[in-house]
Amino acid sequence: MIRERLNLFDDLSNQKAFFIDMDGVINKGFTLIPGAKEFVEKLKKGRYRFLFLTNNSYFTPGELRRKLLDMGIEVEVDNFYTSAMATASFIKYQKPGASAYVIGGKGLKTELESAGIKLTSSNPDYVVVGETEEYDYSRITEATLLIEEGAKFLATNPDITGPTPRGPVPACGALVAPIERVTGVRAYFLGKPNPIMMYWARKKLKVHTRNSFMIGDRMDTDIVGGLEAGMTCCLVLSGVTSMMDLARYPYQPDYIFESIADINPDTILSKWDRPR
Repeated sequence: MIRERLNLFDDLSNQKAFFIDMDGVINKGFTLIPGAKEFVEKLKKGRYRFLFLTNNSYFTPGELRRKLLDMGIEVEVDNFYTSAMATASFIKYQKPGASAYVIGGKGLKTELESAGIKLTSSNPDYVVVGETEEYDYSRITEATLLIEEGAKFLATNPDITGPTPRGPVPACGALVAPIERVTGVRAYFLGKPNPIMMYWARKKLKVHTRNSFMIGDRMDTDIVGGLEAGMTCCLVLSGVTSMMDLARYPYQPDYIFESIADINPDTILSKWDRPR
């Protein structure tokens, strides 16, 4: 009996795990949201497993770690999971040893190569698009022709815009649109709200859906993605979504908080354990 109890305690699938969006939840640009650092310290002190879950495929986990460190939050490289990582995991699972033509930044290319995916423009299995500064007519044309020749079309995330200090700028969804229009082929997006990203993230932490919490500021990516993955969803009002916006959605979060500062990881209950 004692051995069984010890095994239950050591089983990570029975412990709470937190999947946290970054922009609008932890930070706005290069400024921390009040209480974010303290929340992360609570996670570390309580030895909870957690990942920062971001749709941005441009940056590597190392670059994201340095960004948070510059703002005062110290975590490990392994505490990040990006849409680039989800894309690499998906391709590796679907077709080990595959090849891809990539329009994307360092973060995407690094993850694909680490997964054993060959980057090439010669008869690739996939065309993959992510956030990048290297986007021009010749690359759009090459991607279009390769898809028409049989390459499958993937993209890291459906976000049309991304935040910058000066305002919104085109993100992956906007870069994909011209290629979709010309080829008539819709890209398969691997980032949020696709629950497959949540699946690979949970697999990385080796935790169960029942004890997984998704914390985000967007109803159309974080919350619906967590909902469809079976997670307990926590909406924070420090980013994109306001209370007035909630009435427009046919689905609702399990919890609503003003900011991440109001979430206590020790006492929050999974939706599966809350009194009904």
